Amino acid sequence: QVRLVESGGGLVQPGGSLRLSCAASGIIVSAYAMDWYRQAPGKQRELVARITTFGRTNYADFVKGRFTISRDNAKNTVYLQMNSLKTEDTGVYYCNAESSIATFRGQGTQVTVSS
Repeated sequence: QVRLVESGGGLVQPGGSLRLSCAASGIIVSAYAMDWYRQAPGKQRELVARITTFGRTNYADFVKGRFTISRDNAKNTVYLQMNSLKTEDTGVYYCNAESSIATFRGQGTQVTVSS
C-alpha cells in the first residue's frame, strides 16, 4: 500500500519559514516525479514545485527564490523549504508522486500565514 504523509505545516507570521516533509512508503520517491501542490480556500489546486527522477527542480513563478524542493533518498522523503512566507501562501499543501503508470497523493498539511 502506498502512503504519502505530509507534515510540518502550521501557523507562521509573514516573513517566516516552514519546512514541509513528505514521507513515502510503498514507493521509492527517486523513481517518481515528486510534486508539492497547494490549494487555498475557494481556489483551484496549483502546482508549487517539482523534483524529477533526475533531481531537476521546477518552481511556480510565485514561489521562485523563496521555496526549495529537495529529496532525501535514504529517508525516502521529499521536503519543501518555504522562506519569506506571505499571507497568500496560506493553504493546504499536498505531496504528489507521479510516474507514467500511477499517481499518488497525500492527505495534505495546513499552512497558515498570518500576523
